[in-house]
Amino acid sequence: MPKFDLSEAIQDYLKEIYKLESAGSRATTSAIARRMSVAPSSATSMVKKLAALDLALHAPYHGVTLTEAGREIALEVIRHHRLLEQYLAEKLGLPIDAVHAEADRLEHVLSDELESRIDQALGFPTHDPHGDPIPDATLELDRAELRPLDELEQGEEATIRRIPDGDADLLRYLAQLALVPGRKVTMRRSEPFGGPVTVAVGADEHAISRELAGQIGVL
Repeated sequence: MPKFDLSEAIQDYLKEIYKLESAGSRATTSAIARRMSVAPSSATSMVKKLAALDLALHAPYHGVTLTEAGREIALEVIRHHRLLEQYLAEKLGLPIDAVHAEADRLEHVLSDELESRIDQALGFPTHDPHGDPIPDATLELDRAELRPLDELEQGEEATIRRIPDGDADLLRYLAQLALVPGRKVTMRRSEPFGGPVTVAVGADEHAISRELAGQIGVL
């Protein structure tokens, strides 16, 4: 089923279900509703529609899984989104906290020809500005295993590869601290009982919550 025959809402649901599956989370209707910021009843109605289109399977109490066709459409939308983010950041100079919302608006209308031209103009990038992998033209993506920042031992150094991309305020905060992909960090202290961690970036040290550190992927 061609992607452009589907509504933007269907594409968005497929994308978010894919992300839940990729994170190892169960894609329940309540989890999908939270990701889409809709009522559970709305998510349930859409899941039934996806199942009718053979894009997803829904087993009560077990959650939703995408079919091969649904997964292919989700990956195509994700490819558009992340290529656009990289183009907006690299070629147009948009800050890291602004590219996500702009890409959300453009991902559904990007033609295959323009997608290919953007990919070529960027030198066929493998990751977006937040460090998320960009599916290639065959919809394969880099599945390198990253460690959460909070798992580093005291004195251990690593390079940031991925940061969460959904919250513009959080992205601005991370950018101010230079906790962005490509920067080297060193674990200074990790407080016990779930306390904050302190990391060094260059000559600066920053204390951040363990929850936030757990969302930052390093290699």
